[in-house]
Parts: sequence; structure tokens; C-alpha cells
Amino acid sequence: MTPVTPEAATGRIADVYGQATTDFGLAGMPVLMTLSPAPDLLAATWALLRESLVAGPASRTGREVVALGVSVANRCPYCVAAHTTLLHATGDHELAEVIARGGTPADPGHAALLGWATATRAVGTARPPVAPFPGEHTAEYVGTALTFHFINRIASALLTDSMLPGRLQDSRLVRSLGGRVLARTVRRRRPAGESLPLLAGPATTPEPAWAAGTPVGTAFAALREAAGAGRALLGERARAAVLETVGGWDGEHPAMDGGWLDGPPADLPVADRPGVRLALLAALAPYRVTDADVAAWRAGHPDDADLVRLLAYGAITAVEGVEASIRRDLPAPSGAGSRPTPPPSP
Repeated sequence: MTPVTPEAATGRIADVYGQATTDFGLAGMPVLMTLSPAPDLLAATWALLRESLVAGPASRTGREVVALGVSVANRCPYCVAAHTTLLHATGDHELAEVIARGGTPADPGHAALLGWATATRAVGTARPPVAPFPGEHTAEYVGTALTFHFINRIASALLTDSMLPGRLQDSRLVRSLGGRVLARTVRRRRPAGESLPLLAGPATTPEPAWAAGTPVGTAFAALREAAGAGRALLGERARAAVLETVGGWDGEHPAMDGGWLDGPPADLPVADRPGVRLALLAALAPYRVTDADVAAWRAGHPDDADLVRLLAYGAITAVEGVEASIRRDLPAPSGAGSRPTPPPSP
């Protein structure tokens, strides 16, 4: 796949890259570049990332804890390294390293956020703990969790594990120095909604109730629509196989023997099997996508945009299951009745 580089970007792609550089502090973010063959998908992903994690009144430290917890649960080394560095950038250096070591934060609020974030991977009958944040911050925290359930899958499928040559990101010193470089940008508050003009237009799918009327809700609806459009790359029976398999998923990491993956495509025409396999891998085990899996799909679909859209379809199918599980136990919106008192310092 050949992504659009920042130097070659024009139009909406250049606008997304420019805003990401200004608001996130990183020029040429690799995970965004992998989505550049599909500009509408790129813009929607950036919008949800920005409006959930970067803008809004909720604590950036708390949201980075959620991003890191989800990335750990999804086994995305690239995103774990990136958000350990960004947590350093908030100034919470020890917190970043405690989570990187697999420990529990000393602050009860951060510990509760980390526990909630890692538990959001569980779906179906398994329920995550009660959300440890006030109702008025629901859009930002839930949006951050769902953003990274999507981004982790794209990053794991299309990027290598290492952010830096020689896995330098595994060094505490390198992460700390990287955080200091990004500190000014990360700690600067950004006004909400500035990414929305980059979207293709109003989504036809409804905003989720937990973020209705907010920029996060607009961005989530846009991503659900843009990523869901990848279903058109599969036939009706192939789509049904993906939905049935992901619908029965409990959030556990699938067995390494691959039996879960070989079953669903078995009754499908041979031409449909590579697409179903890639979509299921993107949904449930994106870190197991191989060059052979990609090559089998690209034999009939050489367009980079088709590859990105198919992986996004698999990813958003899983994300929708996560979202359905999360929303059952959310705190009431501000002023809409009683809710549990959140732990300190979320």
C-alpha cells in the first residue's frame, strides 16, 4: 500500500494532516497516513480522535489513560508506545510508566479509568464496570475508548509494532524525552468542533445517545458511516458471515489455532473467502493479518482504498459491538437523575 505523504497531500488530506500536526503535535501520523487512500474515512477517523481525546473539557490525562488502557487490552504495541509517550507529555511521568509496566495507578481515579478502559473489550454478556466519570464527560471518555478500539485495529493490521528504529520507544528515557517535546501541544486546550468542517457532510446514520448534540456524536456517526460503507466490498452472504461471527464474539482474543477463522468462509465461494478472512481478522485479531492475507485480497482488489475500506468495515463491526456493551452502564447525563459518585481525579 502507498499512503499519501504529507509532502504530496492536497485538498482534504492536506487539511487533515495540517490540523493533526497543529492539534496533536505529530506531523505525518502513520496511522492517519494508512487511511489516506480513503479521504472520507481519514477525515472521520481524525474527527473522532480529535473531538474525543484532544478537545473538550475532560482531563487529557484521564483520556490518555483510557486510550492506553484500550490499546493494552487490544494488544496494539504501536498505540501503547504512542500513548505512553503522550501520557508523559501531560506531565504524569510516573503514571505513564506504571501503566507501561502493567501496574495499577496509585490514584484511585486513574486506576478506575484504566480498569474501565481495559474492560471495554469485553462484549456480550460480560459487562464493563460502571463508568468512572461524570455524566457531562461521557462523550469524551466513551468517544476516546471507541476511537482506540477502531484505531488499534487499523494500526495493528497495517503498521509494524515499532514506532522508532530499534524499538527505541521501549526505553523510558526516550518516551520521557518524547513526551517533553510534545508537552506544550498536548497541554494546550483545543476548542471543540474544529474538525467537523473536514467531514464529507452530515452522516445519514444517527448520533449515539451518549454523545448526541456534541462534536463527538457527529464524528462518531461519520466514522460509523464511512467505515461501514466497506460492507459494499463483500457480497450478501459474505457480510452475513462476518456479522454472525463478530456478533458471537465475547471480547476474548481468539485461539491461535485459527479454527475460528477457517469456519465462517468455508461455505462461501472461493472468491469471497479472502475478503471475509481480512474483515474478521480486522475485527477480532488484527495483529494476525499477514502479507499473504493482504495479497490474497489484493489479487482481485488492487486498489489501496479497497483494502483500507475492508479493514475499516471489519474494525467498525467490532467497535459497534463494544459500543453496545459500553452504553448499558453509562452514568446519567448531567442533571438527568442520580448516578454513582466517580472516584477522584478522573
